Amino acid sequence: MQRPIIAVPADIRTFENYTWHATPDTYLKAALRVAGVIPLIVPALSEGFDLADILDRVDGVMTTGSATNVHPGRYGVDATTSYEPFDTNRDTLSCAMIQGALSRDMPLLAICRGHQELNVALGGSLATEIQDKPGRMDHRAPSNPDQAARFALRHPVALEPGGRLRALIGADTIEVNSLHRQAVDRLADGLVVEATAPDGTVEAVSVASAPDYAFGFQWHPEYWAETDAPSRRILEGFGAACRRFSARRASHLQSAAE
Repeated sequence: MQRPIIAVPADIRTFENYTWHATPDTYLKAALRVAGVIPLIVPALSEGFDLADILDRVDGVMTTGSATNVHPGRYGVDATTSYEPFDTNRDTLSCAMIQGALSRDMPLLAICRGHQELNVALGGSLATEIQDKPGRMDHRAPSNPDQAARFALRHPVALEPGGRLRALIGADTIEVNSLHRQAVDRLADGLVVEATAPDGTVEAVSVASAPDYAFGFQWHPEYWAETDAPSRRILEGFGAACRRFSARRASHLQSAAE
């Protein structure tokens, strides 16, 4: 059986006098090495191709973290400097990819910005600068030039009893990393909380109607997927779901041909 292919939305970056469509390689390596799938970066172009043509040919969607934030206009909040920086091309692409994946019952792994995109795409909202809110922890990345130190596992999250994530990971509490200043505010209808931080921050969700794998994670399981057991289970679970989806699609195509 061929490896499943997954779609990954590109971020827009500008340097060396070019506009680049790119994504961090930590996600791509985790997808390839741990999930066992082949990642395909989808350009954040506003026109020129039909996203359905891509989604009809892939077996899963992974939306990644980014230095940019979802534009608050998408959830009815005025845009101020506290919500910056933005990447509206990424917003448009990711939200369409999330909705397209869910409409196809396709596996979805949404990480950090992707987790926030999932909530917004389904009608929820976000809060910014949560470290300034009473009783909340500072979830921002540590100020450290060493990337491994920035992504170090540094606070616990409690997994919901009876939840899909607890069943996947096989634990009631795990340690995660934390590199965000925004978080879920109003939870979208159709999402289920799967894990919370000690301060109540929603750290993981699942899509209630999804027949298989559809999770959002505020933390970064991709960074330690090769060495941390819970992170590995998250990526391996995604890969297994993509293989199941690919097998079902192949079976449908064969039946249609007959």
